This record gives sequence, C-alpha cells and structure tokens, in this order.
Amino acid sequence: MVDTLEYSDILCENKGHMTSGRLKMTDQNIIFKNSKTGKVDQLNGSDIEMVNFQRFVDSIGLRMFTKNGSLHRFIGFKSGEESKLAEFFKKNYSKDMLEKELSLRGWNWGTVHFNGSVLNFDCEKKTSFEIPLQNVSQCTTGKNEVTLEFHQNDDTPVSLVEMRFHIPTTESAEIDPIDAFHQNVVKQASVLSVSGDAIAIFRELQCLTPRGRYDIKIFSSFFQLHGKTFDYKIPMSTVLRLFLLPHKDNRQMFFILSLDPPIKQGQTRYHYLVLLFGNEEDTSIELPFTEEELKTKYEDKLPKELSGPVYEVLGKIMKVLVNRKLTGPGSFTGHSQTPAIGCSYKATAGYLYPLERGFIYVHKPPMHIRFEEIASVNFARSGGSTRSFDFEILLKSSATHTFSSIEKEEYNKLFNYISSKKIPIKNTGKNEKTASYDNDFGDSENEAEPDAYLARVKAEGKARDSDDDDDDGSNSDESTDDDFNPDAEKVEDVADEYDSNVSTTESSEGESGDDATHEKKKKKKEKKEKKKERKEKSSTSSSSKSKKKKNKDENAPKRASTAFMLWLNETREEIKRENPNLKVTEIAKRGGEMWRELKDKSEWEEKAAKDKERYTNEMKNYKPAGGGDDSSGKKRKKESSSPKKTTATTMAGGGFKSKEYISDDDSSSGSDDNKKKKKKKKAETESEEEEEEEEEGSGSASD
Repeated sequence: MVDTLEYSDILCENKGHMTSGRLKMTDQNIIFKNSKTGKVDQLNGSDIEMVNFQRFVDSIGLRMFTKNGSLHRFIGFKSGEESKLAEFFKKNYSKDMLEKELSLRGWNWGTVHFNGSVLNFDCEKKTSFEIPLQNVSQCTTGKNEVTLEFHQNDDTPVSLVEMRFHIPTTESAEIDPIDAFHQNVVKQASVLSVSGDAIAIFRELQCLTPRGRYDIKIFSSFFQLHGKTFDYKIPMSTVLRLFLLPHKDNRQMFFILSLDPPIKQGQTRYHYLVLLFGNEEDTSIELPFTEEELKTKYEDKLPKELSGPVYEVLGKIMKVLVNRKLTGPGSFTGHSQTPAIGCSYKATAGYLYPLERGFIYVHKPPMHIRFEEIASVNFARSGGSTRSFDFEILLKSSATHTFSSIEKEEYNKLFNYISSKKIPIKNTGKNEKTASYDNDFGDSENEAEPDAYLARVKAEGKARDSDDDDDDGSNSDESTDDDFNPDAEKVEDVADEYDSNVSTTESSEGESGDDATHEKKKKKKEKKEKKKERKEKSSTSSSSKSKKKKNKDENAPKRASTAFMLWLNETREEIKRENPNLKVTEIAKRGGEMWRELKDKSEWEEKAAKDKERYTNEMKNYKPAGGGDDSSGKKRKKESSSPKKTTATTMAGGGFKSKEYISDDDSSSGSDDNKKKKKKKKAETESEEEEEEEEEGSGSASD
C-alpha cells in the first residue's frame, strides 16, 4: 500500500501560468513547493471534497476541489499513474478519483455553472473550459453581456486579459440573469475595492522601495499603499515572505515584504517593499473586532489592543493576516557585532544579511537568495586591495551575484558560516588567489605564512626584468657602429683564456680605437658569464632534485609522526562524514582548525614521543643497503665531464696563432709577399707532417 507519493517535475496552475515545482502527497496533507520562489503551499487532506483526473496530450492532470470551493490543478503525471493515484486517494482520504472528460467540439455557446469559486462552461454536459474566479480582478455588466477582467501574471508569455459572455434575456424571467451572473462572479472574485473600515492604519511611513512616504491601510484581504503620487492595492495572497532585520547602526529596523507577482509603476516592477523604522517610534492600535471574532477568525493570535514600536506592531498584524513566518536575523554575527555585513552591489552600497536558509541584500536592489538556488560561492580579491575582498555567489541558473568591498575582518566569520551551512566553496585559482586569502584575511596565527600568489608574481617579475636586461644588452651591442674584425676577436679570446702576452692588432685609428673594441669585448664576456651562471644554477637544482629522488631507501625506518598527524589519521574518516563536500586537499586544513581547538593533547603527544623513541632505536641498527658514498659515481661524472672541457678548449683554440705568425701578419699590410710567405709555411708544415707519418708507418712495419 502507498502512504507517500513524491513527484519532482509537476506544474501547478497559478493565474494562467503553469509554475514548476515538487509535489509531495502524504496521508495527512498535499504539499507543493515552487522551484522558482521556494513558496510552499499546503492542502490538508481533510479539506479535499472531490478529486478528478484529466487526460492531456502526453500527461495526466489532477483536479482537486476543497470544501471552501477553491480549485487546485496539477499537471505532469506520466501516463499509467492513474491506478497508483486512485489507490492513494482511496486509502488515505476515502475519495474515489473519477475521470473528468473535456469537450473537444470547440463551440463558443453552452451552459455556465458556478461550482464554488469556479466558473464552468459546459458543452453537451462536458466541460469546455473552467475559470477560477480568484483570478478575476473586475466584473462589469452591459445590456446583454458581462465582461470579466483578469489579474496579469508577468511570468506568462501570453495571458488572458478580458473575456465577455453574451447572456440572452427573457421578459418572463423573475430574476435578471445578467445580475445573477454578476453577483456569482463578484462573490468569489478578488476584486480590490476599498469599502468598509480598515483594520489598522499607519501614517507617513518611510518607504525605500518604492521611494517615498506612504500611508498603509490594512484590510482583511489586501493592504493599500497610499502616497502623494501613486496608490497601490496589494492582495495578501501575493505576499511571499516577511523580514524584520536590524540596521547596522542598531538604531533603525528594516521591514521587508517579498511580493509575487510584483507591484508595477509604469514599466518598473517592485518585487520587494522595503520600509525603514526608527527604534524610538512607538504606536498603539485598537483592532475593530470583538473578542469572539478574534477567536473564531484569527484563532486568538491577535490581541484587541497592540502597543510598542511601529515595526513590531505592523509585523504582528501582517504575520497573522498573511499567515506567513516573520523571518529575523540568523545566528550570524559579524565583526561589528551585528548580523549585517557592509558591502556594495554594482555601484550601490548596502547590507548583506546571512540568514538561516539564505542571504538577503538590502536595499538597492533588494535581493533574496535561498541556499537551494546556490551552486557555489567564491572569495575573491577586491581590485587588488588586501584591505577588502569580494564575495561571489554562483546560482544553479548560471547567474552570478558579486558583493564587493567587504572588510577583511569579516572574512573569518563569513567563511565559518559558509562552512557550517555546507555550501560548496569554489576552489578555482587556488594556487593563484585562494591560497593567499587565508593569509590576507585569516587569523593572526597564519599571518607569518608565505603568500604563494605573491611569491609567484615576484618570480615572474624578476624573470621578466632579467630578460629585458638581456634584450637591452644585445640591442646595444648590435647598435654600435664599429667595424667588424673577426681576427682581432679571436686573438683577444685566446689571450684572455691562456693569459699569454699576445699583442692585439694595431688599428689605423690608434689607441682610441683599441679602447672602444676592448670595452665592447668586455661587455660581451660579462654577458656570456651571466648566461653560464644561470645554466649552471638550473642544472645543479635539477640534478639535486633527481639525486634526492634516487637516493631514497625503501628499507629505511619509517620516520616518526607528529602528534597532529597521529590524531588526524584517526579522525580523518569522521571529518569526511561530517563534511562530505570537502575536497581531499581541504580535509587537512579542516583538521588543523579542529586541532587548534582541541584542549587536551597529552594523549597524542605521548604517542608521538613513543614513536620518536622507536625511530631513534631503529636508526641505530639501520645500515644503508648497497654501500655508503657515491664517490665512484662522482668520479664517473668528473671523467665524463672532463672530455667536454678539452673539446671545448680545442675548439676555442682552433684559431690560435703563434707569436711569430701574428707578428708577421701584423707587420704586413696585406701585400702579395706576405701571402706567399703564408702559403710557403703552410706547405712546409704539411710536408713535415707527411714525413712523420711515413716514419711511424715504417717503424710499425719493422716491429
């Protein structure tokens, strides 16, 4: 047998618009929660008078009448659910769920029946359409017709504005059918006409949204906002939530009413009414009800006489008439010992209130964000400043709300509050930004820790500066307008390397030319030495890392654990259970916070001392496997590196010239005799080398 039924994607009819939500049916009541606004409508099972189901194109619909004549319609049940629903209503509410057939003829004439607060238009005893009269805002009569005007819903792409019924009259009828039709409609319609005395009147209240001074007149089914320019009549059924929040200065109070649908002023929509009261403003009101009316009509929730601060009296009356909870500040307390956080949204300053089930921002524009709508939150830097930060809320609808310029003293309070509510904290950019938030906005214990983001930026800046210096040096060398002399450069390099007394070539320009070339070569040499130093540093750091990795011995004794690590290993699973949304990297951070709060650590310190004693004893008897030093390895490296040096020197000295050769070269001025001498010497050296090779060959053959 079925006791509870739950459906996630169900549509409920609301003023011509099908709003999506979640439907839960139990043995006592039927609950529908609007997925957009979070509003919960509850229908007691004992109030249900009749249940029908209707067949639509691809789904099944439920049609329920209550004892007060109101109609509730739900669509979105899958085909084949009829038997399951019928069994549920039969068992829990003792109601037979019958099928309500619809007329498909499309006629525009038929018979009108009034069933409670519903107007049924029937063709051949089948319903063609039905209108909940609560959606009617005005009803007017003519000679032979009645005109119905409907409340508008901003959520509907196409809405019904007006409908006219032509009613033929007969002279023999005792009752005028047009008047009877009009009376039946007005009796159930929510026509807002100011008639009779108001329950309570509040004069000249300061209203922030919409801005101005307004008189509030409260009636049983609606309340009126009357100002110098505008006048609003707001049904009680459109009030979604009530909030009473203290101002940050502790001298004023915000009273906020959330409206759905909103009130209109031209093309502007006001989803919230924000009233501001002073704590010292008092009033006293006597309600125009007898004691019996208060007991029967309002279940004795309102006293006949009310006195106290204006916001408190208004809040009590609205709470009872609207039948909604009056939401106050939650358990959050900020740095200023108030539940308000000073911040800015876009270009306007305001206050953010963390509540028990959401956030509300006051006041321009007012905004209420439920926890159910939040996908994640993020703490970000505020324009590069470390004195404040931004708080970003990412909704499941992909919209993002950023509250900026929050004081850094609020960081710890807000972070702990978010963690306690188990709201996912966005972890993108942890190495760049998030890692530094704990240092910038954290407690004093962590202030000495390094800022990873700042260190990375500094390193990039140094590297960029060094690159710029190299570029400048190379460009300056290339821009010099000296003659290119390759022979002179080779001689200078050789002279520096071997420290020989080789004389440089004499230029025709004299000593001044020699100084310029010497200065130029000196700069180039310094530049080469800097590059070599950088390469050596990088190679040594990489080789040291590889050595560390290679020299690790698997048979070595396990290092002693600290008291914190011993405690964390035993409580890690408990932290995971309490915080299922935490990532692996955040578990240790949460453990560190719990360890700081732990008062008695003697048990774990004793275990750590025993583990340390165990480690020292094992290290005494430990002998490294495979021998001790790496001298052989070092020798091999030296041997392998030494040929590189010799090859480098030989290549560098490939252009080496003897002193005689240089002096002869210098003394000549490029004449033909000098060239001939060079060729002759070259031929002599080649012949001598050939003779030596022949002698060696003959010697080896005789052996």
